[in-house]
Formats: sequence, structure tokens, C-alpha cells
Amino acid sequence: MLPAERMPATPYKTLRESLWRIYRRAERPQPWTNGGNLPWDEPGFAERMLREHLDESHAAASRRSGERAAQIDWLWKRLALQPGSRVYDVTCGPGLYSIEFAKRGCATVGIDISPAAIRHARSLAAEHGVDGSCRFVEADVRGVDLEEAPFDAALFLYGQLAVFPREEAARLCAEIAHRLAPGGRLAVELLDRERVDKKNSSWWFTDDTGVWGDTPFLHLGERFWNEETQTSTERIQIVHLETGVVDEIILSDQTYSTEEAFELLEGAGFDTVHAYPVWDGLPIYDAAEWTVYVATKR
Repeated sequence: MLPAERMPATPYKTLRESLWRIYRRAERPQPWTNGGNLPWDEPGFAERMLREHLDESHAAASRRSGERAAQIDWLWKRLALQPGSRVYDVTCGPGLYSIEFAKRGCATVGIDISPAAIRHARSLAAEHGVDGSCRFVEADVRGVDLEEAPFDAALFLYGQLAVFPREEAARLCAEIAHRLAPGGRLAVELLDRERVDKKNSSWWFTDDTGVWGDTPFLHLGERFWNEETQTSTERIQIVHLETGVVDEIILSDQTYSTEEAFELLEGAGFDTVHAYPVWDGLPIYDAAEWTVYVATKR
């Protein structure tokens, strides 16, 4: 996704036209308008989001270190990992999982479109002395060629598969299956559809700095539920108060029932699929909202 079109440079005129643009917005956006995702590859946004990933005061971007440790122990067992295993970390962010598996003796490859996240992952791998067994690639996961395949296991965590439309999600899962060795396992974390907020809603707040900018801004948010597609879509308007410029972000999430998740994975080339609601009882603050699926390649 690209930032919204910039308004003219005159401050008053810019603010006036920006507000009229918001006023004249469509009643509701279609899912995946303008790509339907956050601007992960925009350098400024990537830097601000990296700060959120590394902020241990919350778990809105990456989970806190104690929760990750519990997940990593669980994944080590469920994915049948051992020293020497090859792990593919899809949408790896700042490498917080890949590096922990590398410290246990795995060879890991992480893919992410965020330049700031990949830079941090590489730096962190060097800091922990595992840069020889960790490779991080800045790329869109939908179009990357990996010479390290086949892998023994793959990770697709924190609901990132759901930011793609069903057709793209199916292709991604099939590509992952193709990159796994026979018997290789994939862990996918998806929101429990029954716990997703299906009410249309709106909200606003102001801040001096945050993920949406480093100068004062007004955040206007709307959430829409599409019953036909079982999709949640947020439309976010960020009014930058010093310039009057507005950035519009459309963020869509595809939800899946347990049956649909099984069909998705089986159709992609996986055989045995197990579902673990509530993160299988792990001590994660929002565990009740998630189901983890572990699928084995035929």
C-alpha cells in the first residue's frame, strides 16, 4: 500500500481540502482496497513500527519476551525441531523467533518486507553470534525465491496469513508446502472467527508521536464487517496537523472457521492438520483469541 495522495502545499487550503476529502469518502471501503495492508515497506512507517515491535510494555506488534519463550518451546516440540533443522520464518519481522531457533542450532531464513525490521534482525543475529546460521531477506513473501529450500519447518505467526485474500493465502500456503521437505511442518496462527469483533464501529484519538507519525496527528478509524466474505476491514485516516495532509490506510483481515483453515491447508498440499485453540493453553495474554494450526506436508 502507498500513502494517500498528497494535498496542495498551502496550509489552510491543504487542511480544508483534506477534511473535505474525508467528508466525501465512500460509505465503506471494499476489502483489500489499495492492497488492504499496512505500508510496511515505507521507511518512516517501518522505523516507527520497529519501535513498537521492540517495546516490551505491550504486545500489539510483537509478543513480550516471556510469551515468545513459551511459544518457542511449544513450537520446538510441535514442529519436531532439532539442532540442524532448517526453518523458514514467513513475515519474520525483526527476527525475534528466527534468532532463538538459530541459537538452538537451527539454520533459519526469515523474509519480511520491512527494511527496518530486516536491518534489526541482521544486527541482532550478529549480536548473538548466529549470523552464520541466520539469513534475513527483505522481500515480499508473495514473490521470493529461496535457494535454501527444502526446509524442515515453517512459521506463519500472529495472524499474518489473514492479511492476504483467500486466493493469495492459498497460493502462499502451496508455495510454503513446495519449499518443505516431505514430512516438514508448518505452524499457522489465525484469529478465532468467533472472537472477532463483527460490529461496525468508529473511533478517534490524537497524539504527538506514534506509529502513524513523528509529529502531532489526528487518528480517525472505522471498522466494517463484511458478512458475505467474512472479512474485517479498517479504514484509518491520519490527519497530520502541521501540514493538513491526510494518509489513508485500508487494512483487511480474512477470517477462517476451523473447517475452512483445514481445507486451506489440505488444499495446499498438507496432509495431517492439527488445531490448537487458545494457543494450547500457553500463558499468552490474548491466547483465547487465537488458534494455531500445525500441518504436515504429504
